[in-house]
Amino acid sequence: MLLIECPHCGPRDETEFHYGGQAGVAYPAGEVSDEEWAAYVFLRDNPKGWFRERWFHVHGCRTWFAVERHTVTHEIRTS
Repeated sequence: MLLIECPHCGPRDETEFHYGGQAGVAYPAGEVSDEEWAAYVFLRDNPKGWFRERWFHVHGCRTWFAVERHTVTHEIRTS
């Protein structure tokens, strides 16, 4: 079980949160091809090590925030 540090509520169990995917993915500007749109929607990094993620505190303050999670050890640090 992960313990996630909410910036407003403090440490909480992962069951209070909803995973929002990779943080920092820029929305494509202007008109894009189907291939570019598919890449934006479906292709994400999958590193071994530290990874920036977005989380939503569903059962708390209802705030989106970013954390860094180590994909091997699941250690979490706030960004």
